[in-house]
Amino acid sequence: MVNKEKKELAVAALQNGTVIDHIPTQSLFKVVDLLGLKDLTDVSVTIGNNLDSNRMVKKGIIKVADLFFPEETLNRIAVIAPNVVVNIIRDFEVVEKLHVALPDELIDIVKCNNPKCITNNEPMRTHFHVIDREHTTLRCHYCERPVFQHDITLK
Repeated sequence: MVNKEKKELAVAALQNGTVIDHIPTQSLFKVVDLLGLKDLTDVSVTIGNNLDSNRMVKKGIIKVADLFFPEETLNRIAVIAPNVVVNIIRDFEVVEKLHVALPDELIDIVKCNNPKCITNNEPMRTHFHVIDREHTTLRCHYCERPVFQHDITLK
């Protein structure tokens, strides 16, 4: 049973599924791309942008009905939105709350910004090591060029 005393929601409540909350507005559609949500045709996806937030002033939110992502997939979000909160919903209640964490290595997620890197000239997967979690700085495994958060381009 849904709690009738809750304030009116800007985005409809979810019975079962995944809610990705506190997404910086400038990163919202990058998260959509990263999770492949444009390709989902058999589930309900709700995307809210520029919603009021006490913590962030404005935020983005994604609600995906009846779908639960592996933790490894969710942690990839940390590349572009390191402070998001993921809520797992069952019967309209939050049963688990996760904070994403940047993995040690990122494979085939980020594009190397070095035009001479082998990953930009040969058909191969990119591979990055995280060298600074706080500022989201990566280093290409092949050419060793650092990639800073503001320069990250998703593949």
